[in-house]
Amino acid sequence: MYPNQYSISDPGSHTPWNKGQLTGPKPPFKLKEVWAIRTRLQIQGCIRDLALFNLAIDSKLRGCDLVSLTVNDVSRGGRALSRAAIVQRKTGKPVQFELSEHTRSSVESWILLAALRDGQFLFPSRLAGSPHLSTRQYARIVKRWALLIGLDPKSYGTHSLRRTKATLIFRRTRNLRAVQLLLGHTKLESTVRYLGIEVDDALEIAEQTEA
Repeated sequence: MYPNQYSISDPGSHTPWNKGQLTGPKPPFKLKEVWAIRTRLQIQGCIRDLALFNLAIDSKLRGCDLVSLTVNDVSRGGRALSRAAIVQRKTGKPVQFELSEHTRSSVESWILLAALRDGQFLFPSRLAGSPHLSTRQYARIVKRWALLIGLDPKSYGTHSLRRTKATLIFRRTRNLRAVQLLLGHTKLESTVRYLGIEVDDALEIAEQTEA
């Protein structure tokens, strides 16, 4: 049975379920915040979290796809791949992503430390009955990362990681099509909404494009 979303104290009014909560798209991390989190994780020796964080930034994957990655998806013979590809669970369509040098290094360190073998999940869960890290666990970890550098954890979520590099790429190149492919969106309109591009941005792109 679902909890009652309405106040019983006043039949003529109701209390929104999300009162007091921040709603809407979660913002991406800024470049300086990415490096701040990365540095803190390195200093603290959080090998798994560093691999998870770096891979989340580079892959731009949804949480459900990120947590279900296997060793084979990103490495061969203990060596991380420079490029990888998976089939997205939401769309059933393939998407490719790159692994930067620091991501490859952190992934290799994690595989070695955890003694992971081919076919195993890259981020196994520490909870009994769960084969890999759950999206809920991942969401809690993201909030912990935000708190680590003094950000409000309520303002950030798993999509903050997915949007981070995509937003940086768009801001630098204004290439919506490239970002669309990297995010695995089927429609360009979805990419525009996802990045939170304002009308002025869209018009500026249109003005720079010859028909």
